[in-house]
Amino acid sequence: MSVTPGSVIISSMAIFDQAASQWLLPLAASTALEKVTFFFIIWAVLWLPLAIPIAIVVKWRPPQVMTTQQKLPLMVALYLVAPLILWGASWRSQTAFSSYGLDWQPNVLISLVIGFGLGVLGIAVVFAGQWRWGWIQWNSDNFQNLAGVWLPILLLGLGVGVIEELVFRGFLINQLERDYSILLAAVISSVIFALLHLVWEQENTLPQLPGLWLMGMVLVLARICDRGSLGLAWGLHAGWIWALTCLDSAALISYTGKGAVWVTGIGKNPLAGIAGLVCLLLTGAFLLLFSFRVNWLV
Repeated sequence: MSVTPGSVIISSMAIFDQAASQWLLPLAASTALEKVTFFFIIWAVLWLPLAIPIAIVVKWRPPQVMTTQQKLPLMVALYLVAPLILWGASWRSQTAFSSYGLDWQPNVLISLVIGFGLGVLGIAVVFAGQWRWGWIQWNSDNFQNLAGVWLPILLLGLGVGVIEELVFRGFLINQLERDYSILLAAVISSVIFALLHLVWEQENTLPQLPGLWLMGMVLVLARICDRGSLGLAWGLHAGWIWALTCLDSAALISYTGKGAVWVTGIGKNPLAGIAGLVCLLLTGAFLLLFSFRVNWLV
């Protein structure tokens, strides 16, 4: 009896599938929080073989504070692993990947554009108010710096936004809703979302935790308003990242020191101040007040 490479591969896949099924069988009866914990453990385990050599190459060693140049390759590796785990989770649970909120239909792209515009508009309104009150000043000579950074930052915002929305407002919300109400699921997922930002940096992140939690809640609301799609939440997230990072990278503003830091943001981080919270609350109020629906455009 001859053995072909194809038959070996098929046999190996069958053995793996059987072993995986037996190993994951207890997980099927686990609580939502246990499944979520297992997801993050697997994510970390699969990321570490990539993260360790990258950390060596960029010369970073815990507990040193990461520079942006050290953080980006580690983040890229982490976020490249996530879709594979999400695909595996959908395959094992026999649910469509689109159940996480992305089905790549025209509605998603329309929602993405609307959310992006709304996110940028919210940032613009908040900083325009700070300029009006004399808390910041615009560095008009630096606007030329945008030419070299706006596109890379846009791609970064879209990439980070889609992965974090798939994980936190997609997978996590879907899992938590099985055991909890949507409100409690939103609260738990937003707490996890905020706390996991401490992985990258602790000192500057701690004052931002309330803002990050509120950001997570607003993004859950965006998914609800978008009838389960992540398009609107993805757009908001990407818009906030793009606007804030462009302001910082191109040095478009300077703080005058006239505004209290607890208002403008501790460490010049808007999420660590009232200004950032106001931006998020206004966005959430807009979504609630108008029961935002993007599907009417189609």
